[in-house]
Amino acid sequence: MKIGLIGLGKMGLNLALNMMDNDIEVVGFDPYIDKNLKNKHKNIVFKDSLKDLVSELTSPKIIWIMVPAGKVTSDVISKLEGLVDKEDIIIDGGNSRYTDSIIMAKKLNKKGIHFLDVGTSGGQAGARDNACLMIGGNESAFKTVEPLFAKIAHKDGYGYMGKSGSGHFVKMVHNGIEYGMMQAIGEGFDLLENSEFDLDYERVAKVWANGSIIEGLLMRMVLNAMKKDAKLSDIVGRVDDSGEGQWTIEEALKLKVSMPVITQALFSRYKSKDDNKFAEKVIAAMRNEFGGHKVYKKQ
Repeated sequence: MKIGLIGLGKMGLNLALNMMDNDIEVVGFDPYIDKNLKNKHKNIVFKDSLKDLVSELTSPKIIWIMVPAGKVTSDVISKLEGLVDKEDIIIDGGNSRYTDSIIMAKKLNKKGIHFLDVGTSGGQAGARDNACLMIGGNESAFKTVEPLFAKIAHKDGYGYMGKSGSGHFVKMVHNGIEYGMMQAIGEGFDLLENSEFDLDYERVAKVWANGSIIEGLLMRMVLNAMKKDAKLSDIVGRVDDSGEGQWTIEEALKLKVSMPVITQALFSRYKSKDDNKFAEKVIAAMRNEFGGHKVYKKQ
């Protein structure tokens, strides 16, 4: 099997290496890739244009896209439309919004081109060895590509979710859950930090990562971070969000589903970026006005 892979960043490159480990030929394209990387990974057939990449593949052509969601993804697919043939398969493995994937599938289907929306989880390590894949789209196209999914995914770590958009929808909800889990872990360590005990956080994380109810990939990642810097002294407590949490909450509002934990986790991320802390200033001023409580002023 030969796959065209567009986007060889952190996730895309690791997927490519995973594929090659499983006897899948990879034809890659990324206009921003470093020349040293090309020299280092000579087993990947690098092409200088989308046209050259497509011409290297045999029908039905399978092209996997791993580029930033939104305009970048839609631009790449628009360019591919004029290069591929009927029955060829385009895979979006990024974090596209599921509604965009539904629109894209309808657009490509009119031309006889199959589209699979594939939510990809497991981080860089998963992409490299055992990916977790949530797949939506045309079922016959899924069955064509399934041998690839089976080779690069964790055992039982891939599945056909249903019609177009379902793969990215399931991944969106997955990421919303991830927000809540990460927030809970962070708050737990915050309480440890403020306790009377002189705790070794690397040791705590090691114990929690082995046999506890909250063990798992996230806790192992905490352990890895603590090994590098037990107090995380070089890290600024600013947490960005890539959109999936917001999309999850928007769907919850639309469907009238209660999601207080995920909502609060997203708001906590927003608050972490607030250097001005104006809300806290207003609260401090109110407490001073009604109760004469102390106000701390800049020195």
